[in-house]
Amino acid sequence: NLKTFLFTFYSLQKIAVILCSFSLIEITATPEITTAAAETTTLTTTVSTTAATTTPWTAPAIFYPFGAKAGDIEILENGGDTYYHVVFSTPFTYFGRTYNSIYVNNNGLLTFNYSLPETNPYPFPAYGAVDYIAPLLTDLDDLGIGIYSYQEYTSGSVLTRATQDINQYFPGRDFTASWVFVATWDYVRTWDMNVFNQHSGPAITVQAVLISDGGFSYILIHYGDCAGIPAAVGAGYDTKGSTDYYQIHYDPYGGYSIPNLKNTTNVGVPGRWAFLVNNGSETVIGVQMKLQSFSNLAQRENSDAVLQIIKQELIKYGVSSKFELKLRKLQKINP
Repeated sequence: NLKTFLFTFYSLQKIAVILCSFSLIEITATPEITTAAAETTTLTTTVSTTAATTTPWTAPAIFYPFGAKAGDIEILENGGDTYYHVVFSTPFTYFGRTYNSIYVNNNGLLTFNYSLPETNPYPFPAYGAVDYIAPLLTDLDDLGIGIYSYQEYTSGSVLTRATQDINQYFPGRDFTASWVFVATWDYVRTWDMNVFNQHSGPAITVQAVLISDGGFSYILIHYGDCAGIPAAVGAGYDTKGSTDYYQIHYDPYGGYSIPNLKNTTNVGVPGRWAFLVNNGSETVIGVQMKLQSFSNLAQRENSDAVLQIIKQELIKYGVSSKFELKLRKLQKINP
């Protein structure tokens, strides 16, 4: 037991000494002062400034010059039913009737007999009492701000251009234009003048060109951007009693189909239509046409469709629209 005691004691003594030693040690704690150098970060911000550029709006190349830069007389339309009566310097003959003036109406309509700024579109033939040309007859003034303008030409580059166009589409007459009248409707579906001036909103831009050499008379109708609209629309031309007429487009339920007008044509140029509206003293006595078809013309619906195409081609070259074509004989010459 003594051994055990001594061991225990020794152990306790050792522990005591150790404890005592620890108690005699003066521990001086000197706090470590850490000086943090202030780190200054300079934030450099690079501001990239992009100047906003606005590309001036231009009409399609098929359009004849128009607007203030071309010297047009312009009428600002901002929700009213307006028109302008224009007296010609040279008479214009329209399907046998000679006119010395025309009414340029705000609603995309040219009339020869009287103004029609509030008329609604209707399908052709209308059998009415007025001769008119309708590039796009609709309630343009209720859709936004617009300018309709006009100008008459008796010399210069516009006559040269008209001469070239007519000889291209109606060859064989050696035509030389001596008079041109251009009317244009340029509307934007907005009531904000800034949007209108920048032409940055949905737009409707159409044009009619009247061309004459004193005997033959022609019209060109041009379509640019035509935004869809919630109003009935009609396009083409008609005459008193509808002795002559042509319907380019008609939609009584809303003009949401008119954006495609800029892709339509009867002369192979998208957005352009051309018509002979007075053939002078010339009488059409016959026509020769070459026809190729992949359809079975022995079927009635196919032959009727071809006859309608031929009829529209004859109308284009000045034949009165009041006639019907009937197929008398069909002969198959190729297997």
